[in-house]
Amino acid sequence: MPMKVLDATVSTFERVFQKFTNEAANNKANLILFLADKDPSTNLSWCPDCVRAEPVIYKKLEASADDVALLRAYVGDRPTWRNPQHPWRSDSRFKLKGVPTLIRWEDGAMKARLEDHEAHLEHKIDALLSGS
Repeated sequence: MPMKVLDATVSTFERVFQKFTNEAANNKANLILFLADKDPSTNLSWCPDCVRAEPVIYKKLEASADDVALLRAYVGDRPTWRNPQHPWRSDSRFKLKGVPTLIRWEDGAMKARLEDHEAHLEHKIDALLSGS
């Protein structure tokens, strides 16, 4: 079955996250990918780690035979993300330190995560996807 993708911003996240968690039982893997926004002038992320990781993550998820749900959560532009008061930095569910961050969400909690420096590594994405 194809990968199911939901997109959210800081302002729409809680509503989209509710839908994501309500449908979680239907999927073999539920992942949340926190990403930097794309620069409107270039249509590329302002975050070089996101530019490097996104194609690898999508390739691995699309190749999976299992039902996978991906919630892409966009953190905002660089000044918004750099603010120490950014809501996802202080959210006890996520405690983000950097982007991209790929989280496996299971049974209403974070099961595992890949942070910015490792989110592009295929073997780590495979392990996260398989739940090992």
